[in-house]
This record gives sequence, structure tokens and C-alpha cells, in this order.
Amino acid sequence: MRATVAIDALVEQARRALDRVQPADLAAEIAAGALVVDTRPVEQRHRDGDLPGALVIDRNVLEWRLDPTSPHRVAAMTDADRRVIVVCDQGYSSSLAAATLRQLGLRRATDLDGGFQAWARWSHPD
Repeated sequence: MRATVAIDALVEQARRALDRVQPADLAAEIAAGALVVDTRPVEQRHRDGDLPGALVIDRNVLEWRLDPTSPHRVAAMTDADRRVIVVCDQGYSSSLAAATLRQLGLRRATDLDGGFQAWARWSHPD
């Protein structure tokens, strides 16, 4: 019988291989050519707003859209060495997604620490 791994352990394992981007560094990453991918569902984007400069890709097709060898990739993804920063709402599913992208060969894939909510707090402090 196979041992199971709790989701928190799986996220922690994924993050060990990532150089997660801090909200304050996101603009510099974009300026340096990073592709920022917003995987939040439409309901969250309508509720909280868009992430400037991000390409919206639904999580369920992320790997097909970002794999440079896929016939279904987005036009912006032709180089496996391109920096890709995945953003979800709070930075959990994006860590798992970035780890999966690394398994596909996108060695510079990572995510935004704290997700959109952390970026929103940083960019609009009270």
C-alpha cells in the first residue's frame, strides 16, 4: 500500500524547489521579461480585479498552454528557459502549478509568494 502525503506537505515540498517572487519584486520581474500567468477563476478576478501585465490562463489547461512543445501553447511561450511566474489567489495552488511546470522542463517557473492577495495588500496599503 502506498503512503499518502497531506496537502500541506505536498505544497511545502513543491516550494522547496521554487525561488518564489515577492510582491514588491513582481514589476521588476515583468520588466526583465517574465511571463506572469494569472490562474485565478473568473469569479475571483471579477471580485478583486485584474493583475496588470498578467496573462490569464485557466488552471485546468495551464500545462498545455505553457509547454513550449505543445501545439496548444500560447504564442508567448516558445522558450522553456523563459521565466514564468504563476499567480493564484493566495499562493497555494500556484506553488503546485509551478512545480508541475518545472517537471515539464520550464526550469525557471515559480510563483508569487502570497498570490494576488499579497500583491494587492502590497500595492494598495491602507
